Amino acid sequence: MTVEEAIAVCERVNAEGIAVSLDSLGESVALEAETHAAAEIYHRLLNAIAAKKLNANVSLKLSQMGMDIDPALAERIVCDVVSHAARVGSFVRIDMEGAQYTEATIAMTERLHAQFPGSVGTVVQAYLYRTEADTERLLAEGIRIRLCKGAYKEPASVAFPAKKDVDANYRKLMQRMAQSGVFCGIATHDEAIVDEMRRFAGEQGIAKDAFEFQMLYGIRRDLQRRLVREGFGVRVYIPFGTAWYPYFVRRLAERPANVVFLARNLLRR
Repeated sequence: MTVEEAIAVCERVNAEGIAVSLDSLGESVALEAETHAAAEIYHRLLNAIAAKKLNANVSLKLSQMGMDIDPALAERIVCDVVSHAARVGSFVRIDMEGAQYTEATIAMTERLHAQFPGSVGTVVQAYLYRTEADTERLLAEGIRIRLCKGAYKEPASVAFPAKKDVDANYRKLMQRMAQSGVFCGIATHDEAIVDEMRRFAGEQGIAKDAFEFQMLYGIRRDLQRRLVREGFGVRVYIPFGTAWYPYFVRRLAERPANVVFLARNLLRR
């Protein structure tokens, strides 16, 4: 899928009342020229989003922006993208990668948020032990968070090994975020958790526009549409580009269950 095709998909999704996050696939680049080429795609996306007045933002990874080459290089490149987003009234999500990137990702988000308040946010992963503290840290600064369960293979020294513990931490964190006053994304396809969030919001009198549900494009479209009909905000994540194969293989190697989930749910309407 090209930039133009991704924008066209975005327009179709917006027509259904669903917001979008666009992600040009790529990670762990080794050459500085590749980082600038990746950043240019994001500048093109931001220009298109602004020109067409789309309900969309962008999501990027630090390893795609040169973090493994030179953290200062990555920060300069991402700063340029966030600055662009701020100028056109958009938003950049700095995606989370493996646990070795967690602190650097959060710290960079904090620095950029200080320069461009409201134009940048990040992701926390419920399976990491540190995430509850990270959540409080980010909320205290008014930084928007996307909460997910976690997609990388991590040792028991840093992450909950048992799914039940990850789910319990996810539930606790989503409730904390929903009540924080900071707009956050609840990223899950787990219908039981979605229903729990719906009930919790109703019981606590939390406005439906105080948060949004986030899902992958094409996954559980039936659930996405139901939530929209009920008045909840929904955003779908649309990854695109030529680097889909290494992305898929890496996810398969790290968490085979995620690929099984995709296969089971891709065609549900």
